[in-house]
Amino acid sequence: MPVFLLSNAISFPPVHLAEPDGLLAIGGDLTAERLLYAYREGIFPCYSERSPILWWSPDPRLVLYPAEIHISRSLHKELGRRRFKITADRAFHSVIRQCAAVRLETGDSTWLNREMILAYDRLFDCGLAHSIEVWQQSRLLGGLYGVALGRCFFGESMFSRASNASKAALVALCQYLKGRDFGMIDCQVASEHLMRLGAREIPRSSFLRELKNLLTFPDISGRWTFMEDLLEIDKTSS
Repeated sequence: MPVFLLSNAISFPPVHLAEPDGLLAIGGDLTAERLLYAYREGIFPCYSERSPILWWSPDPRLVLYPAEIHISRSLHKELGRRRFKITADRAFHSVIRQCAAVRLETGDSTWLNREMILAYDRLFDCGLAHSIEVWQQSRLLGGLYGVALGRCFFGESMFSRASNASKAALVALCQYLKGRDFGMIDCQVASEHLMRLGAREIPRSSFLRELKNLLTFPDISGRWTFMEDLLEIDKTSS
């Protein structure tokens, strides 16, 4: 199948026309309008700094239902020590830059180039992108960020500078979303790390049906805040 070249118009070809690896289109821009339109269609950008903007809609799709987060016994014990402080939307700009920095420090490539980072900074300023931060005293040890539309959270990236820090961020996110009747976290593509934490692959067609339903709810824009009991883990979790 051909890969489509986008024009200035805010539109995308149907996702069933994507390549087998999920690549759907090339070009366009990273304006807030185009990004939000893409997410609502089940499409996301991911590309290296030296390539044009690439838009993807993979099949199958990795998702995590907030109620299905798997908390292992060791993680449960770690969270019970209460050595982490969890916040939301307190340090979004630092979280997204740390997501890029940690990958580069470990020798991995990153899609979080300057253009991408500034695009999500703008979505944060619009009240639709959010971050979860994990602290020990004043040190940022881990976190994640993504976009919330309707009752779906589109996870983008996470980082950790201490054992279990990013896992704590994900547990906190799931508890927060579950308490607000969010139905799904879009994790995009297969990841052994996320699958061990409860994520699973579903057909793209199923993902799109669920997404359509979750997007019937109004967007809740604005900063997130957490209550002190957010990481009071159910004692039956294992």
